[in-house]
Amino acid sequence: MSTIIDSGRVAEHNDKLRGGLEEDYAALAGMLSRRGVDIEQLTAKAQKFAVALPSWGAGTGGTRFARFPGRGEPRNVFEKLDDCGVIHQLTRATPGVSLHFPWDKVSDTQALRQQAEAHGLYFDAVNSNTFQDQVGQEHTYKYGSMTAISAATRAQAVAHNVECIELGNALGSKALTVWVGDGANFPGQHNLRGALERYLESAREIYAALPADWNLLIEHKLFEPAFYATTIADWGTSFACAQSLGEKAKCLVDLGHHAPNTNIEMIVARLTQFGKLGGFHFNDSKYGDDDLDSGSINPFQLFLVFNELADAAEREGAAFNPAYMLDQSHNVTDPIESLMSSAVEVQRAFVQANLVDRDALRGFQESHDALQSAQTLKHAYRTDVSAILAMARLRNGGAIDPVACYRASGYRDQVAEARPAKAGASSSGIV
Repeated sequence: MSTIIDSGRVAEHNDKLRGGLEEDYAALAGMLSRRGVDIEQLTAKAQKFAVALPSWGAGTGGTRFARFPGRGEPRNVFEKLDDCGVIHQLTRATPGVSLHFPWDKVSDTQALRQQAEAHGLYFDAVNSNTFQDQVGQEHTYKYGSMTAISAATRAQAVAHNVECIELGNALGSKALTVWVGDGANFPGQHNLRGALERYLESAREIYAALPADWNLLIEHKLFEPAFYATTIADWGTSFACAQSLGEKAKCLVDLGHHAPNTNIEMIVARLTQFGKLGGFHFNDSKYGDDDLDSGSINPFQLFLVFNELADAAEREGAAFNPAYMLDQSHNVTDPIESLMSSAVEVQRAFVQANLVDRDALRGFQESHDALQSAQTLKHAYRTDVSAILAMARLRNGGAIDPVACYRASGYRDQVAEARPAKAGASSSGIV
């Protein structure tokens, strides 16, 4: 694996912090030992944890009103891979990259795959885009894509998704994520049942094109850009469609795609129970689909989601393997720093969920002790596992403090010189 930031600089950074980390780790080990927990087992789990990066997240995001480009942001997918390589080099928790087509489409997939492998990266689920019209596109998606009344438009959307599967297959991906913004902004704009029928008709054609070892991940979203009635608006619709399509169709849960205060962890429990949880897009939200940094608003909810995932892993073993990915828009921060921090927060929730005393929790639940049931979860959530996360990074060859090491490296200044702003080029499709 090639290193983008000088490995000697990373080692120098770690040497300065190693002594303090070892003291903190020993103190935490003693505390956990009194609770009957082996810190080494938790650290080993943390070392194996992985969450994929969104290629589009490496660039500066924006809003419906404006986008303010950042310094040295990537201008193409190869530069995005360099930035993702830095994130994984320092966190050692982000080996996967999720591409979005046609934003990341290249003519030489082999060259792209070779660059990813050089950085120790692989390609996670690929994402299709039928929520925007592209240059040279024959039919518009203004009035829908997979649900469009126009058969030609639906065929165009299906063909694009099939092309995404072919590109992903050449890159070593194993899943296609499909999100459509189709729906209605006015009552009566379209027939609600008819729209879902057309969606399923299109989805069946896409499903038929999947390789044997692939999954189709159906992503739901409550609203936007269809504000009155989004066709795939909730987990129930997503689940029904996945059931209808077949075993390889599963549901993808984006934490920002629900109404405020929705019990997302219960949705996770339901989908795992019926074998249809395909994966996650992790982010955080205050009002709607805010795409904020993971753990920045409601870290307890993130922990509760991972508590359900830990329960499912205990029940189902190695067969339970949902895909984890970050999906965020970084409007006012350095995207590399936000993605590193978010990866750490998702990993933190994973480790904390593995701290839950499940035998005790079951006992309190069976005896109807609601208070102690809740406190059992809070006991794990309140435990500061930062030393475990840092030790996992150190042992895996990463940085004890990824953001501090990144800032000290001067990487952003270097790429700002190497990547002058390019007119008409955008490093991110999130606007």
